[in-house]
Amino acid sequence: MKKAFKILAVIMAFVIVGAVFAACGKKTDGEPSGDTPSAKVTAKVIDVKLSDEQYAFAVNPNDEELLNSVNKFLAEIKENGKFDEIVNNNFGDAKPVEITSAVEDKTKDQLVVVTEPGFAPFEYTIGDKFAGIDMELAKLLADYLGRELVIKVIDFDSIFTTLNTNGADIGMAGITVSAEREKLVKFSDTYFNASQKLIVKSTDTKFDNCKTVQEVSALLKELPETVKIGVQTGTTGNSYVDGSEDLGFDGLTAKSVGYTNGSLAVTAMLNGDVDYVIIDEAPAERITKAINALQ
Repeated sequence: MKKAFKILAVIMAFVIVGAVFAACGKKTDGEPSGDTPSAKVTAKVIDVKLSDEQYAFAVNPNDEELLNSVNKFLAEIKENGKFDEIVNNNFGDAKPVEITSAVEDKTKDQLVVVTEPGFAPFEYTIGDKFAGIDMELAKLLADYLGRELVIKVIDFDSIFTTLNTNGADIGMAGITVSAEREKLVKFSDTYFNASQKLIVKSTDTKFDNCKTVQEVSALLKELPETVKIGVQTGTTGNSYVDGSEDLGFDGLTAKSVGYTNGSLAVTAMLNGDVDYVIIDEAPAERITKAINALQ
């Protein structure tokens, strides 16, 4: 009987191991995979796009002339190659171009840009200077218009009301076009295709074998309400978790936890405050690389 029991135990062990490593890393209880105490925990991006969206600049709805000028500007820099040059600079290993903001002065002809600079490679800070795709475009646009550039830092979800109440000229912050936001601002022509991606701990294997958005989405929808997902407040990632008819997101049972930027959300995940993070693809890659280098 003891021998038979040992054989049965071995068989059961193989069955359990097989279940753990089954398709898409799915756990039977729907909870996030636990961390291995001895492992060095870092962050990793699941290489599956959860959405298909486009970025544009949000323009003060009362300034039709500026909107027309911005669209003309975008068309010209796409045609002459300057746009591709700026994008390639920020996605490659080139040295960032540091942009200086002037002090706002109502007596001067200035272009006032509002942004949330925790969104590399589109906008971030280097000391008291700004850098990133949008910030280089902001400087180029100001020069194109013959105006002095002023960059004002505000929370992302405040950008639209600020523009709507004449608090600034334009918002440049990796902004996804949506019908709901169009009620407050006017959007320029689009300039960048983007998507949302999921960030998990390096020790979490739940999504490792997922190859399609359908597989990742199915597992995300199985997560219970006790699971917390970090997002940047007011962004598309926030809408993905909470649901948005405007953007076509059904929402998740898991709960969103908002942060002012993606870096704080990823740090919170590594600290155990949230289980996952969902943010835009390019910032997800840049943020995880930077934070992992510090671990």
